[in-house]
Amino acid sequence: MVIYPEEYYEFFVSFNEGDYYTCHDLLEEIWMTDKENYFLKGLLQMTVAIYHYEYGNVKGARLMMQAGYVYIQKYRPKFWGVNLEMVNEFIERCLVILPKEIDRVPYEEVPQLPNLPTLILLLEDD
Repeated sequence: MVIYPEEYYEFFVSFNEGDYYTCHDLLEEIWMTDKENYFLKGLLQMTVAIYHYEYGNVKGARLMMQAGYVYIQKYRPKFWGVNLEMVNEFIERCLVILPKEIDRVPYEEVPQLPNLPTLILLLEDD
C-alpha cells in the first residue's frame, strides 16, 4: 500500500464534507514541497473553482476549473489513488453548467446559480 502525506488523506475528508477552503490549504501544503506534481495542482484548481462558485465568483470558478482540467489530463486514468476519469467527467459537466455570461453575482444571489454536480472522491488502492 502506498503511503501519502497526511494532508492528502485529510483532503478527502474535507472535500467530501464540502469544506473546499480547507481542501485548498491541505493540497497547497503538499504541492509547495512537490511543485512538479501537477496532479495536485489540478485537484487544487478544481477545489478552488468550487469554492469560488459557492461565493459568486463565476468567472474565477470557470478559469480555475479549466486550469484544473488541463493539469489532470496527463495523469489519467488514475493517479495517487484517484480515479481521474471520474474527476475528468465531473469537471467537464461543471464547465457546461458554469454560466458563461456571468462574471460574478452577489453572495445573496448564489442560490439562484445552477447547481454543480456532486463528486465524492475516494482514495483507491493503486
